[in-house]
Amino acid sequence: MSNELIINAPSYETRVALLENGVVSELFVERSGDLGIFGNIYKGKVVKILPGMQAAFVDIGLERTAFLYVTDVREELDEYEVFMKEGDEGIELESEFGPVRSTSASSVPIEELLKEGQEVLVQVSKEPLGAKGARITSHLSLAGRHLVFTPTVDHVGVSRRIEDDKERKRLKEILLRMKPPGTGFIVRTVSEGKSEDDLKADMDYLVKLWDRKGSGSSPEGI
Repeated sequence: MSNELIINAPSYETRVALLENGVVSELFVERSGDLGIFGNIYKGKVVKILPGMQAAFVDIGLERTAFLYVTDVREELDEYEVFMKEGDEGIELESEFGPVRSTSASSVPIEELLKEGQEVLVQVSKEPLGAKGARITSHLSLAGRHLVFTPTVDHVGVSRRIEDDKERKRLKEILLRMKPPGTGFIVRTVSEGKSEDDLKADMDYLVKLWDRKGSGSSPEGI
């Protein structure tokens, strides 16, 4: 298979296309006026606990404090695969690039999970809008071509769009064998049929990215 990466970067936007055997398989467009903070990771500080709303305000260095729900703090996550949503051609939807999180109710009150003044590592799951600050989650994720890396949760999952049980088992066994202890990965739909070397290359890239940026992220985010 012949792969080619084409990049075009005029002053107003950047366009990146991945060609596989001469056919566009992925297309990414980023306009200078559209740059936001969605997906950014920050080291923040809890400034206020709201027991009645089961939420907290967190200072992440922006104009407005960010909002953190209790369901985005709890350690136990239900079925990561539920959040693996991809387009018909394997092109990612926005939700897949953002944090993978559970929406089920937490049995532990937020005041038992967080304290004012506590430092927390969080990721932006929803941009600030109007007078509202950003929504954030403590369930961090980094998306690669074949995998989604969840550095703070020990979990291995496979996209539900991979329906073949034998292939799902093969992919899961590869990740369980290779992943660093205490971390998690989700196999994306485009990984179906991919070799162990392909998955290992993506895993190594994501782990290095986390080691270089995520684990030492500053209030400015990454």
